[in-house]
Amino acid sequence: MAYDTSARNPWAVDTPAKRLLFHTVRVETEMADGGSGTGTAFVVSHVHARGRTAFVVTNRHLVDDVVRGALVFALAHQGQPLLGSRFEVRIDEFSEAWHRHPDPQVDLAVLPLQPLQQAAAAQGAQLYVEPIDTAALADAERLQSLDALEEVWFVGYPSGVWDQVNALPILRRGTTATPPAVDFEGRAEFLIDAAVYPGSSGSPVFVRAADGSGLWLAGVVAAVFFREESLRLSPAPVPASTSLQATGSEMIDLGLVIKAQAVRELLHDYLRHWQG
Repeated sequence: MAYDTSARNPWAVDTPAKRLLFHTVRVETEMADGGSGTGTAFVVSHVHARGRTAFVVTNRHLVDDVVRGALVFALAHQGQPLLGSRFEVRIDEFSEAWHRHPDPQVDLAVLPLQPLQQAAAAQGAQLYVEPIDTAALADAERLQSLDALEEVWFVGYPSGVWDQVNALPILRRGTTATPPAVDFEGRAEFLIDAAVYPGSSGSPVFVRAADGSGLWLAGVVAAVFFREESLRLSPAPVPASTSLQATGSEMIDLGLVIKAQAVRELLHDYLRHWQG
């Protein structure tokens, strides 16, 4: 674990847009072949029969076959984040630490936040996160209330880019490219017209409620569409590698988003598996 407090600058997180910056956690991975990558995870808070539990959620493909990995959090001071300070939780058996969605076709994985908080506390550090309450996950009824074309916001670490001095992720926006209420290609997914790059894996995607009730988590970025040399379009998982190799294909700014209901399914499966 790495504990960096070189910059201590408390910053008031007092708007929904500022809170977006602290929903996410930076994921850094190392593969068996020595390659490295960067991706995005985010924190949710879920009420269940035994109380409330916070979880870290990301893509399955981002944690599979990873030898070593780390989750990078902001640090807290008196209830506010310290800009530029961070706590890095390094997990040697990174891939084994995650619980996958029971459907292998759903690209999501989760682990509980509490052990990470305890590890930080043992070193005198307090993690700063803004969990997304699962009450704010857009269910089927909420998605039905959305128009075919809506503005979306998402946050993460595209191509590994972040504000390294202040330890902040990158905020981006785009629009829905297919109606969120409709299952794209028959799966619980929809497309967004946005610049999705390596490192955007696991980014939470939000829509603003028309009734002014705030932001709703509509889904999780999982894949991007590529134009192949043959001009055929195909979706592929957003690669975690921070260096793209020449593959004869190019991204066309269409991102595939797993609908938020799958996050709820994953949490329920975790609780059934580990709590009975």
